[in-house]
Formats: sequence, C-alpha cells, structure tokens
Amino acid sequence: MSEALDYLKPEYYDNRELSWLKFDYRILSEARDKTNPLFERLKFLSITASNLDEFFMVRVASLKDMVHAGYEKEDIAGMTPKKQLLAINEDTHALVNLQYSTYNRSLVPLLKQQGVQMIAHHEGLNKKQAAFVDKYFEDNVYPVLTPMAVDSSRPFPLIRNKSLNLGALVKKKPDKSEKTKGEKGKEEKGKDDKNREVEFATVQVPSVLPRVVEIPDDKERVFIFLEEIIERNIEKLFLNYDVLCIHPFRIMRNADLSIGEDEAEDLLKEIEKQLKKRQWGEAIRLEVEEGVDKALLKMIRKELKISEEDIYYINGPLDLTVLMKLYGVEGFEHFKEEPYAPQPVPELPGDCDIFGEIRKRDILLHHPYQTFTPVVDFIKTAAKDPRVLAIKQTLYRVSGNSPIIAALAQAAENGKQVSVLVELKARFDEENNIVWAKMLEKAGVHVIYGLVGLKTHSKITLVVRKEEDGIRRYVHLGTGNYNDATAKLYTDLGLLTCREDIGEDATAVFNMLSGYSEPRSWNKLSLAPLWLKDRFIYMIERETKFAKAGMEAKIVAKMNSLCDREVISALYAASAAGVKIDLIVRGICCLKTGIPDVSENITVRSIVGTFLEHSRIFYFENGGDEEYYLSSADWMPRNLRRRVEILFPVEQPDLKERIAHILSCLQKDTLKAQILKADGSYEKVDKRGKESFGAQKYFCEEAKNLTKAMEGDILKERVFIPEIHHE
Repeated sequence: MSEALDYLKPEYYDNRELSWLKFDYRILSEARDKTNPLFERLKFLSITASNLDEFFMVRVASLKDMVHAGYEKEDIAGMTPKKQLLAINEDTHALVNLQYSTYNRSLVPLLKQQGVQMIAHHEGLNKKQAAFVDKYFEDNVYPVLTPMAVDSSRPFPLIRNKSLNLGALVKKKPDKSEKTKGEKGKEEKGKDDKNREVEFATVQVPSVLPRVVEIPDDKERVFIFLEEIIERNIEKLFLNYDVLCIHPFRIMRNADLSIGEDEAEDLLKEIEKQLKKRQWGEAIRLEVEEGVDKALLKMIRKELKISEEDIYYINGPLDLTVLMKLYGVEGFEHFKEEPYAPQPVPELPGDCDIFGEIRKRDILLHHPYQTFTPVVDFIKTAAKDPRVLAIKQTLYRVSGNSPIIAALAQAAENGKQVSVLVELKARFDEENNIVWAKMLEKAGVHVIYGLVGLKTHSKITLVVRKEEDGIRRYVHLGTGNYNDATAKLYTDLGLLTCREDIGEDATAVFNMLSGYSEPRSWNKLSLAPLWLKDRFIYMIERETKFAKAGMEAKIVAKMNSLCDREVISALYAASAAGVKIDLIVRGICCLKTGIPDVSENITVRSIVGTFLEHSRIFYFENGGDEEYYLSSADWMPRNLRRRVEILFPVEQPDLKERIAHILSCLQKDTLKAQILKADGSYEKVDKRGKESFGAQKYFCEEAKNLTKAMEGDILKERVFIPEIHHE
C-alpha cells in the first residue's frame, strides 16, 4: 500500500480544468494552422468558443458553487476551488485574447485577400451598403425587436443565458412645447438637461434571425453582423430618447442542473422545472465590447453582480460561435476540406438479411469512415420483422429527427415488447430527450428514466428473435451515441453480434436497469459503477506483474479524458515496473509524463482533426494472449463510479487485427497528433525524417478504396487494403 501511495502525490497530477483549457488551446492551434483550409480554420475557432461556453456554464459554475459553500478540499493536483478559479481566470483571459488575435490579425485579412469582406463596424459602410442595411433593418429586423428601458416602473429585464444584447444609456428628449428665449432660455435648457435622468436600456439581438447578413456586392462577398445593423438604427427604437452610447454585451450563467432525485417524485417534471431555471442561474461571465462606456458597464455589473475578474473585454464580434454560421454560407466549398461520405460496410450490403449476416460472424463498424446506416437498419428491420419479439435499447443523445426513435415507436405499434432507457440527465440534451420520451410512451414503448443518482451512458441494443432453433439474441454495443447525425462527425466503433454469452449479459444489463436485479456473474461484459473500475485496475496490475517477471508488457488506451486518480496511480506503478504505456487522450489528461522513476515509460498523444475522436479502445498485451476492449467509458471518476457504462471484448481474430490496425495508425499520426511533454505543454509531432501521415485521412482513403474494390468485385470477403501513400 505504501508503494501505491507514492504515486498519489499532488505534484504528479495536473488539474482537470487547466488540462481541459490546454485541450481548447489544441483546437485553437488548428485555427492557427496555416496548412488548414481557411474556412476550416474559422470552424475550429468557432469550436473553441462553443467549448469555452460550456466550460463556464458547467465547470466554472461548479467551482463557484463550491467557493460559495465554503468547500476547501483540494483536488488531485492539490488545488482548492478558489485556487483553481484564479488559475482558470488567468488562462481563459489569455485564451480569449489569442482567439481574437487569431480572428483579427490572421483570419479577417486572409478572408479579405480571398474577396470576403467582414465589416467590423457599421461606420465602415459606404453609401450603397448603408442603404441596403437600413432597408434590411426596416423590413426584417425592426418588427422582431423589443427595446426595454429600465426606470422606476420597469425593473431590470432578465438577460438570458448566452444571449447577445445591446446595452444603451438613454436620456429623454426635452419637451418641444417649452420654448426658451435668450439667456433665460439657456438657463431653462440647462436645468432641463439636469432633470433628464440617464436611463439604461437594452435590446436582445434576436436569435430567430440570421446573425450573419450578406450585403449584395458586384466585386466581393460582403458580410455584416446583425448587432451592427441594429446598432446603426438604434435611434428608431428609442424615438423619444437621445442615445448617449450603445455597446454589445453577453453573459454566461450557471447552467449546471441540481436535482434532488431522492425527493423528486417525478424526475421528468423535476428536470423540466430545472431547465427553466438555467435562464436565471448566477451570472458567472460577462463579455463586453472593448472600450465600453464606463457608466454603462457599471450599471450592468451592478445588476448582474459580476466581479471585475469575470469581465472579458472583447476586440471583435462577441460570441465567436457565429463563425459556424459563416462556415455554413454557400459558395465557399473551395475553402473547406472536401466533404467525406461514409462508406458502406462490406459485410452488410444494402439488400442483405442483416440477422443472417450477424449469425455468420461478429461485425465491427468504424464510424464515420463507415456508414451508421447498418445500426439504423438493425433497429428498423427488427421493428418490422414478425419474428422479433422484443427490442431493448439505451438512449443518451439522439438526433433531432431520429430514425431510431421512429423505428422504436413503430415496433411498439406492431405489438413488440419495446423497452427504452432514455437518459433525461444527458447534459444540454435534457429537453430533447423529454420530448422523445413522451412520444415513445404514447406509442406504447416502456420508457425507463434512468437510475437514481446515476447517468446511463452505456450504448447497447438487444433484439430478441424467435428462430427455427429457438430464441436468439442479437446485440449492438458501441462507443458512441445512437445519433445518426453526430455519427458522421465523431469517430466511434460498434460491434454487432449474436454470441450467446454476450446475449445473456445484455439481458442481464436491461434487467438490472429496469428491475434493479444484479446478476451473480458476467460472461463477457464489465459494467460501471460496480465492477468496471476494478476490472481496469486488475488488467493494469496484471501487466505490472508481467513486467516485474521480466516479460514484455504493454498497454495502449484511447479515450476522451483521463483524470481518475486510482487509475493514473496504477499506470504510474506499471510504468515504474517497465510496462510500455501508449495513451491516446483527446481532451483532459491529469497524468503527467516524464516524471523520473514514475512515468518515463508513458507517452500521451492527443489528436484533433476533422472528426471528433470519440472512440474508447483498450489493449493489454497480457503475456502474449492479447486482449482488446471497446467501451462507452473514459477513465474518469464520473464514468467509473457515477454512470452506467459497459466495457466489452473483441475476440474474433480478424476484428482484433482491425483494432490493432486502427491503434497503429493513430500512434503513427504526424499530421494532427500533439504530444504531451514533461512540462505539461503539448507540441506537434516532430516530422523530421518521418513521412507525413494523418490517421483520419488514411481511414477515409482506406474505406473508399475498399468500396471501389467491392464495386469492382475484386474482393469476395473482408480483407485489408494495402497501405496507401500519404502526403
């Protein structure tokens, strides 16, 4: 035990929140990378802003709650909540400054070079442009706006979370009926000016209108932001007032739901109630235009109770997520990556009997390189198949118009036993999931709303089918959500199988979720929150024993985040014993590399590319009897102790070979990979003497080449395409 304690020293760990900020910096580095197409750089910059919004609404909000509650316990890196907030404040201000430096000094000039003009201020409009903007305001914007003044009879309005607003100081115009003459008149006028109080007024920039507006031009593409159009015409909203100043501002509120599930008789109603409170949460961040009027800022600060360190003075358009709207404007395809179309799955041609194909062998799906359609078809076919008796599924995040939801509803209407666990506590998808849950219930589906105190994050579908030789269970297990939209953007792996041992475990999973019955043992699956963490630590310690016995020992693990102290401690012990550990961690990584006698055998790389790396893959050398696993879980306390997660093995030899191939490509990446250094910073892979290799590009080409080969009828069964040349 004393040996293990050595690896728990705070100096061996990075703070979770500061590590996340390093991740956002890595995304920002893609926006700054001159080798990326111009509009892809805009997209990456937009993503950094969107990520930062969520970071504040959830992580920073949580730390502020801790400080308000007097909570002073240190985290794994030895930092109290107050210390974390101070460090976060310093890092986020630097990050925001770099965001806007990238936008103003790099991207806007490049856009201008390519014939795309971004009008920063309405004062820069020429006569013709101004006429268009004013007419656009009259026809499209003015009818939608609601100007709100604050005085003794009108209280300060609710400033909604994440909304963009224009704040103004206004003064009532003098009464024209009072005429003044000579010196007496001047005296009266001065008195009148003093009597006219300065009032605060605000206008919300309506989210129902496009924020990026194109101004017609014969020579180039010209764009202006909606807030500039409103600001130019602000006098039309306050006809009886003089507008002294006007500036845009935006606030972020605490959006972390606090639900006392034990007291909530109806979880559905409780979450609906809490969702409304998000708009009223404590203001935790204020963005204002650089050069904002001091009196105006003072009024806003007073009403929102914002401290100076939580104010961000912005040199540019507030809320850079707007750049995703610009990215979506038609006509700029030549400034983007060539769109990739997910390829067919060779084992599952479009007209096949999907159950018949699964009976032949396990089928591995690699998204988005291969299409998500087989997963949708699996459920659609089951819904219509008269032999199918039951469908059971967990849903965490689904698309807006989900074909899977429609298929489940149809299955219930067809008289099948359909049970669906809809996780209502999926952050920022709560409202969407409530809608689906109600719709499914109306169709006759048995809907379960998750377990008290736990989020059900596992991705599993069970189809029970009556066949000639008896009941057979077909199972889909995945690393990602049942979301046909994000399946085109996220890298994930899925397994289709009808193995009896996994089928038995799948039944046990759903019995546990619906009836709280824990099986005495599991055949192949490992589940959180009760068994999974122990399983991971056992496998890490097994490698440690092999290394101490002088045998080859290796761990390769790919995940989104790594911040569980006990798991990291076990990895340190394994590294110290000589286990070679290669980690591919996209986001948060609290583990430190290069610590003498502790983590010298550990490498950490992060890949930020066109697709979001979302798959979780785990390899253990196991004394030569290699084991490969896929999971819905990251190595985080919340995944291992506070969620229902599944780890499942891949045991079919050809599929093990495919996963080895995937990991090998990711480890060879020199195009998008960044390596974690001993000082805690990340740097791009040193390409000297190496061929440039991008894993994501390779997988795209590999999938397309396989499709071509199939279409040419060259291949009759699944084989690997020989390695192709890379740029």
